[in-house]
Amino acid sequence: MKLSLKIEYACRVLAQLARSHGSQQLAHIEDLAEAENVPANYLVQILNELRNGGLIISRRGKQGGYALAQAPGEISLFDIIRIVDAEMLENSVSANGQSGQAVQAVWAEIGETFAEQTRKIRLSDLAAETGPMYYI
Repeated sequence: MKLSLKIEYACRVLAQLARSHGSQQLAHIEDLAEAENVPANYLVQILNELRNGGLIISRRGKQGGYALAQAPGEISLFDIIRIVDAEMLENSVSANGQSGQAVQAVWAEIGETFAEQTRKIRLSDLAAETGPMYYI
């Protein structure tokens, strides 16, 4: 499956914001870009889309920055995809030709399963701190 860089970057940056959710501190774009290895100029565009979609809030100025608009457990992967790259959720398969309806039906079912699965995955799942286990 080929995932767009836009969705990948959005997920990574939102996961970073989820880790600091609940603190009074807003994240600065430079820090987000460095932590998630995302070009800052591209990140500005993604953050604007996420803000316009209601997933994050932003404040300007010296004390400004970015934060989640909702708890990480309330934001699904589906929400992120819908805002950042809605075309990924569309079924554009034609029903033309003798086999068109069968092919369209199969891809429609796959699309529904994809949407259902992405609704189950929460931003809190992406933000979970996972690392190597150490046993003493």
